[in-house]
Amino acid sequence: MRMTIAAALFLLAGQPVWAACQGRNLFDTMPPERAAAIDAATEGVPFRRGLLWQANKGDQRITLAGTYHFADPRHQATLDRLAPLIAKADALYVEAGPDEEARLSQALTADPTLMVDPDGPTLIERLPDDEWQALAEAMSDRGTPAVIAARMRPWYVAMMLGVSPCMARSMAETGEAGGLDHLLVTEARAAGTPVRALEPWDTIFGLFQGLTPQEELDMIRAGLPAAGYADDYAVTLTDAYFDGDVWKIWEFGRFDAYANSGLTKAQVDRQMQLAQTRLMDGRNRDWIAPLTQGAEAAARRGKGIVAGFGALHLPGEAGVLALLEQQGFTIRPLD
Repeated sequence: MRMTIAAALFLLAGQPVWAACQGRNLFDTMPPERAAAIDAATEGVPFRRGLLWQANKGDQRITLAGTYHFADPRHQATLDRLAPLIAKADALYVEAGPDEEARLSQALTADPTLMVDPDGPTLIERLPDDEWQALAEAMSDRGTPAVIAARMRPWYVAMMLGVSPCMARSMAETGEAGGLDHLLVTEARAAGTPVRALEPWDTIFGLFQGLTPQEELDMIRAGLPAAGYADDYAVTLTDAYFDGDVWKIWEFGRFDAYANSGLTKAQVDRQMQLAQTRLMDGRNRDWIAPLTQGAEAAARRGKGIVAGFGALHLPGEAGVLALLEQQGFTIRPLD
């Protein structure tokens, strides 16, 4: 799970794309010593396994679901489990609700410079020729011609590398990604349960502000080698997700980058720390107030709340579950 996988956070969803995507689980062919190192790296991480959790504090109740942002038929079992809770909940909390996604779409249409740099040097000029040629091919596989990719902002290019070509093609056809987040939103709206956003619609643009030119290019370099086997990468991460082995997803990305990115171990670790700080830890802290305030307000009405967001936000010392525990909530797994 590199920084590039963050692309899925803000893609529109709705229709399934899973049927068009085929790949192999890379754990099946991984050298045993790498698999052992990944397992060792996950040991001791708080709340590292599990997708469904309950947080209680007095009469305050939060049901939390770690989501995967693309379609898969296996989501149905989770949806069936959560549907009755959503129907009775005071509100459903997600990263970005329908209003936020509409605002984001409108902004991107109105101001292409949010994703495209019309004035600065192009990626053709900024990257060595061999890296640019590899990037141009990878972006072409994802439906973006090289002449357009050359002007795209590096953070957006890096994120697109984390989307497998089959998913990119399907989303281009349907305009949607079909993840669990949107299934939960659809369920809530059908039940008349309010949907609340955990963060503003423009959050994604602030996540990458202040990066140095070198950090921008390293984001691309970290994701470029794996872009060639992104379908396999997607299958590997999806299988780990449905197995509930959440932090294994993160460490798989680290060790894959060690082996294949061409960056040094220190460079990979810096990228991983940058990604964790910007994409997870800071946002996790920002979400605690809306969640706890929502739970407190719901408790006054004799209800709880349900929250669904990317599964990697759940575990870890700076994960949402540990932060809620620090606020006095008792955490227990539901799966």
